[in-house]
Amino acid sequence: MAERTLSCADCGVVNCNVMDKEYPSFCATTHMDEEVKREALALYEQDDNQQVMQTAAGVECDGYLKWCRVQETIEFAKRMNFHKIGIATCVGLIQETRMLAGILRKHGFEVFGMACKAGAVPKVELGIDEKCNAVGVNACNPILQAKMLNAKHTDMNIVMGLCVGHDSLFYKYSEALTTTLVVKDRVTGHNPVAALYTSQSYYKTKL
Repeated sequence: MAERTLSCADCGVVNCNVMDKEYPSFCATTHMDEEVKREALALYEQDDNQQVMQTAAGVECDGYLKWCRVQETIEFAKRMNFHKIGIATCVGLIQETRMLAGILRKHGFEVFGMACKAGAVPKVELGIDEKCNAVGVNACNPILQAKMLNAKHTDMNIVMGLCVGHDSLFYKYSEALTTTLVVKDRVTGHNPVAALYTSQSYYKTKL
């Protein structure tokens, strides 16, 4: 069996946050490549990155335990002086997307949404196995979603429940800053952390 490399995923101390304990022997903070750290910190000096970091920190601070994610997203967009918001949505969440669009418009934003099935491209045209037609004939099209929102010159995009992997392609091709509001999980009502919370009980035999 290959030796397991320990990382932050194995940490139960989190001294990098609380600063009141000992760092574990494998800690990334104490074993970090200082050149990589310097490179990262230098990137925060770029105007656009600095604005995002400072604005995000301000929203976290001001809304801590007070604002829900929708409120945080609105406040972040306002503080960034964004005007046009794109929504890349799963067709299964089109009702929730209409609700979100209404709220965003009430706050003065221009909204442009793109559904995952836009273009109505059959799955077989993308080389997808025909058996996948059992859950729908037309393919999700995250690259098209990204390109359509790019063409609209959106200031920020919001992902609403794109499938695993489809969301990855959307992030890859989106030119605008992107945040996620809903993560797709058909089984848990789009609350994937529920499976983690129950991984030692109800979901123990499934994961």
